[in-house]
Amino acid sequence: MNISLAHLLLLFHAYIYNKRSAMLKYSIYCLLLCIVATAHSQPMQRYRSDVFKDISIEKNLSYNPANTQNGSNLFDLYQPANDTATRRPLIIWMHGGGFRFGSKSVHSIRFWNKLYARKGYVCASINYTLSHKNPVSHFDELLRTCYTDVQEVRMAIAYFKANAARYHIDPDKIVLAGNSAGAILALQTAYSNNTQLGHMAKIPEAEIALGQPYQQVAAAVSYWGAIFNIDWLANARVPIVCVHGAKDHIVPAEGKAPLYGSIPIHATADKLGIPNTLKIYPNSAHELQRIFNPLFAGHAAHKRWKEAGQFTADFLYPFVAP
Repeated sequence: MNISLAHLLLLFHAYIYNKRSAMLKYSIYCLLLCIVATAHSQPMQRYRSDVFKDISIEKNLSYNPANTQNGSNLFDLYQPANDTATRRPLIIWMHGGGFRFGSKSVHSIRFWNKLYARKGYVCASINYTLSHKNPVSHFDELLRTCYTDVQEVRMAIAYFKANAARYHIDPDKIVLAGNSAGAILALQTAYSNNTQLGHMAKIPEAEIALGQPYQQVAAAVSYWGAIFNIDWLANARVPIVCVHGAKDHIVPAEGKAPLYGSIPIHATADKLGIPNTLKIYPNSAHELQRIFNPLFAGHAAHKRWKEAGQFTADFLYPFVAP
């Protein structure tokens, strides 16, 4: 930006040399010089701007050392290379895939983790237990799987809080984020309790009693996600970012029970006084694609992902900035 403005300044100077009066030439020159100086004076903001070029990635760590057999409780850690900050916000990222497919290393999740790590965040891309059945076609199975996975996410939050010094993170600035099923998981973890979600999923009382305790988080990021019961938003005052495609027919933005989409979430959060923001892409479907394709996103979708990432970073900044 600064270089192009400087070049523009020189081009204007050359153009008006024989075309305008000396006074007008000088006035335009000074105006453009002020623009260049202003652009140079604007500081890069950590957690909002791309302040790091290089990132480091540690793969296949575990947030549950007691379960290292099937890989469901592993995570990859993304962070800025050579970063000296010691109390950084952490984003726990959860992949999509309908609770049946996906992993911590799918393309979209790598994209998000790298995007935010360049802004100074620490990002943990986690695996969680997937169903061996078909949750998309059987909602009862989706509920049961989500209940199980919420317990694992709460376990992950507790792990990072307990190991905050090890990973140089601020335990009070942990953000849950996900796309599609991962966003559903983030919202249920942030806003439901074990009894509410357990009863909806028809989990036995004895199993509910053994569930992981609720873990407070700093914010929740829902990319084309939903919440099962809109009344659960009254349980907590966790700031929410919602991004959705208006033509999403898999998880509709305007969806009602049992999948309340981004539009009713936004309206209810406003009524409850919960800090939140909503971005709707009018011509986009699931995953912000024109036509949803789980195997290939395309350049246009990547552009919208990047834009949504900046939209999210701008909203989160007041909640995570030092």
